[in-house]
Order: sequence, then C-alpha cells, then structure tokens
Amino acid sequence: MSTSNDDKIIISNEASEALGRRIARGMEIPFTRVLKKFFTDGEIYHSFPDDISGRDVIIVGATHNDESLQELIDLIDGCHYYRARTVNVVVPYLGYSTMEQAKPDTNEIPKGITRTRQIFRARPDFVAFIDLHSEAVLHAHRGDVQTMHINTNNLIVDKIKELQLDNFVLVSPDYGRSKWVARLAGQLNAPHTAADKDRYAMDKTMVHQVASVVKDKVVIICDDMIRTGGSIIQTALRCREAGALDTILFATHLVLAGQSRQKFKENGIKKIIGADTYPGVESDDLLDIFSVAPLVVTALKRHLRSVR
Repeated sequence: MSTSNDDKIIISNEASEALGRRIARGMEIPFTRVLKKFFTDGEIYHSFPDDISGRDVIIVGATHNDESLQELIDLIDGCHYYRARTVNVVVPYLGYSTMEQAKPDTNEIPKGITRTRQIFRARPDFVAFIDLHSEAVLHAHRGDVQTMHINTNNLIVDKIKELQLDNFVLVSPDYGRSKWVARLAGQLNAPHTAADKDRYAMDKTMVHQVASVVKDKVVIICDDMIRTGGSIIQTALRCREAGALDTILFATHLVLAGQSRQKFKENGIKKIIGADTYPGVESDDLLDIFSVAPLVVTALKRHLRSVR
C-alpha cells in the first residue's frame, strides 16, 4: 500500500493551478508545475519536471473550455506514457455538464456525456467531480474507472452559518434543484421554497413567482452554478416583489459569463458566495469565495489509502 508522500505528485492543467496548489498544501505535498511552452505554429509542448514512474499522480483540471479539456487528456496520457503507478484526476468544474442528455428529435450531441467519455477513454484510474449538475456523467464509462461525486453541502452550510442570519429562507431558482436545497435547509433548520421557472430558449428562462414564505426574510438563493445570471436575477427580483428584505446568491460554480457581473450590480445584488472550482474566480467586492480544497484533500487521502 502506498503510504509515503514521496510516492505522490500533484500537478494540474494551467486553468486549475491555483486550486491545485491549495490541494497540495492540504496534502502536505509540494505542487509540481508542468513545463508548458508554445511553438510558433500554435502547438503546445508539455514536460514533467520530475520522474513520475511508479508514483501516484494527482491531476487537478477544470474542463471549462476546449483547451483545458485537451490539456487534461494530454496530462493523463503522458502519465501512462511515463508509467505512473496510478493516475487520479480531480475535475472541479465539468464543462458542458448541463448537456447530459439529448432532447428528443433535436439530433443534438449530449456533450456532457461525450466529453466526459473522452476523459474516461484516457484511462485514469480514478476521477472525482465536484457538485455535478447531473450524476449521469459518472456512468459514462465501461466500468473500468473508479469515480466519486464530491458534494459541498457541509461547506455551504458552514458558510451560511458564518453569515449569522436570524431570519432567512433558502430558495431554489427552479423545481429541479429543490430537493438539494431542501437538504441544505434541513441541515440549517431553515424554511425553503422554489421559484416557478420556465425555459423558452437555450439561454433564456422566465421566473414567474415565488411563495410568500420569503416575506420579511433574508433570501439565500442556492444553485449549483451561475452562468449568465439571468434566471437567478429574476428569482431575486421575484423575491423582493414578494416582500424579501434582502437577497444573497449562493452557487458552487461561478461561471459569470458575458456582462453578468454588471447585471448583478444593476439589479441590486451585493453578495454572491461560491467556490473556487471555476478558474480565475477570486473574492472581491461582489464575490465571497470559499475553497473546496479541504473536501478534495479528505477524498484523495481516503482513496489513496485504498490503492494497493
């Protein structure tokens, strides 16, 4: 059984280096930065600075864009080429995760599944995902990859408790996430409700109403991710119309695409709490970021103890 930290090495794709370093500190292992260069014709050079033969390699890699996905796959294949003992992958944010199934009669490609399969086909021994939109992607392999879904519920509950709010309610922006929000509310001994949302185009939603339970309360709207912010802003506005005192947004993955930050400020959103899973997200006057590194460290230590 592998017990020595000398047998382990932590690397990342470029996008997830900051989180990789936090995980390395928690594991008490030096972070190893992969050498990366660009050729004039656009090809990318990678090199492991240390010998990885016979070692347990941990790769941290978000797949939020095509380049980061391909870099993660290159690193996995490179580990096999240099005969790493095991290849263990942490995907803090899985790109295309909302496209886990094709809608009938559309002929669309369910890229949440097909791209996750690309990771699995590179033959990692173990892959952990954080707060997946759908657990369907965990099964997009032939049974030859060990997978884990790490949820951040306890971190979220602790973060909400730190706010020291006396009179608050949790709100799901749609019924699809309501069971998850109900579990959080149960841990917090707080009321909860869900907004009535319809999707009428690929990136367009309409929130109709929320229950009166939000009246005279601070509303914490919880979701797994914020992409453009359209539906969660509408939910906040409906909550205010229903008598909410204030609205706080909470989501694990803060994509914040396009002009979303400006839209939040224009609509009176003063605080968004989220994790460090999406590359480049840091705390500032709008964002309050917590790290998933402690959860990942616990999961990796438990997994690697079982590796023989």
